[in-house]
Amino acid sequence: MKALVTGAAGFVGSNLCWELAARGWDVVALDDMSAGAFQNLAGFPGDVVAADAADVAYWAPRVGRVDAVFHQAAITDTTVSDQNRMMRANVEAFRDLLSWAKAVKVRKVVYASSAATYGDLPTPHREDATPKPLNVYGFSKAVMETVAARAKGVKTVGLRYFNVFGPREAHKGKYASMIWQLSLQMRAGRRPRIFEFGEQSRDHIYVKDVVEANMLAFAKAPSGVYNCCTGRKTDFNAIVAALNAALGTSLSPEYFKNPYSFYQNETLGDPAKARKAFGFSARWTVERGVADYIGGGRAAAAVGA
Repeated sequence: MKALVTGAAGFVGSNLCWELAARGWDVVALDDMSAGAFQNLAGFPGDVVAADAADVAYWAPRVGRVDAVFHQAAITDTTVSDQNRMMRANVEAFRDLLSWAKAVKVRKVVYASSAATYGDLPTPHREDATPKPLNVYGFSKAVMETVAARAKGVKTVGLRYFNVFGPREAHKGKYASMIWQLSLQMRAGRRPRIFEFGEQSRDHIYVKDVVEANMLAFAKAPSGVYNCCTGRKTDFNAIVAALNAALGTSLSPEYFKNPYSFYQNETLGDPAKARKAFGFSARWTVERGVADYIGGGRAAAAVGA
């Protein structure tokens, strides 16, 4: 089996590349290196093609025929306000990739969508809700889903990622997960700073579960859009407790007022559709994921790994 992974030097993309290679796939890692990090692919046994995912004419001859496409390339910075740039990078590049996939008879395209399509809709978020994105990033992902649904001659599966955390995200800097950000503060001996009073919650999903969701989606999922979530919400007080356990620290939170009127206090996905359609259920709790990730596995046994 041969796979093309776009956005391969990024967070989820690089984790996918390594897992596919470990399972014996021939992998072509495609990335223009504008946002990813070469360190995420250092020592990678597959091919690495340096190209913009939108430049199909350039990379297609270098990639050749593939069985699967795992499309992770996108502008994921939700603060980008250039609507044209966001739509061209996320939507139009995807449209061209689907045309190529049809022409070379790719078996299935699994692509990254986002829980940002839901915006501030009531939780738990279910796939049959009408999208209500709050920014152009969420809008671009919603349009990608429409493009995929209208595509003829190619099977597509969209995974709406919730709050992903885990290895190979450090290159994202301030846009990395709050779990990573808080761990940096605590490693430096500082109290973790969170909004009053730490009761805001997220559906945090470990990147190893996200990779497994991609693999199962390719193998079993009918075309469509599915939540990639745990179905469990964890507040930030619990995150701090998990980090203290992983790091061997006892730092209490430093609470401060939330300055944002548009802040989303809760994210929570409904995992039922993915579980029924292709058997995906998140295996990692937040506590186990933090122990594996931040504690380097040393604390995992203590939380049931």
